[in-house]
Amino acid sequence: MKAGRRSIYVGAAAIVQLLTACSGEPAANNSAAPSAEARNAAAPVADGQLVLVFGDSLYAGYGVAQNESFPFRLEQALKARGLAAQVRNAGVSGETSLGGMQRLAFTLDGLPRKPDLLLLDLGGNDMLRGLAPEDSEKNLRAILDELKRRQIAVLLTGMLAAPNMGADYGAKFNAIYPRLAKDYGLPLYPFFLDGVIGDPRLMQADSIHPNAAGVNVIVGRIAPVVAGLLKSA
Repeated sequence: MKAGRRSIYVGAAAIVQLLTACSGEPAANNSAAPSAEARNAAAPVADGQLVLVFGDSLYAGYGVAQNESFPFRLEQALKARGLAAQVRNAGVSGETSLGGMQRLAFTLDGLPRKPDLLLLDLGGNDMLRGLAPEDSEKNLRAILDELKRRQIAVLLTGMLAAPNMGADYGAKFNAIYPRLAKDYGLPLYPFFLDGVIGDPRLMQADSIHPNAAGVNVIVGRIAPVVAGLLKSA
């Protein structure tokens, strides 16, 4: 991550703020949103491909309207590229890798059919809580093992450690996603917030979560990757 993107992570105060923002409490304009599991059990998938985004608040759409969230905008972007894809939101604010591991099977079993692609974004909250990177990696490997068993294609979207977690911690944490991608032969989008973090025009007031404009930037970067994977499926 470039220095400009790191600036908002400096200092313990930012970590405390982020932990508060990702505590699992819904944003004011997001309070009426149904649970991830309820969304998964929604109307059957129409003809076309099914994409599941499985992760934390960055996927869930914290602080933005449902029609401004990453899953909604991603589906729009894929359709604009001529892909009849439906994107299901299985993001949960405050989710850790352990929580994701524990709800994975339930979430997948609640879908009308097997996803053609799953986007995975977990581990950021582990880092913010100072959990051992070894444990985060173990949980992520368990998730990937289950997805491999079910023969579900995966795109990893990674996270980077906050600098004030320390150089040793950062080195261990930042190595998780490239190592998983290599070991499992998976495509990797290295840093989900790349291109938006540190830019107040693209971030919410907490300086952590992207606003609607920031979501659009992220989607603009990730959608071509997702589209390429769906076309080759």
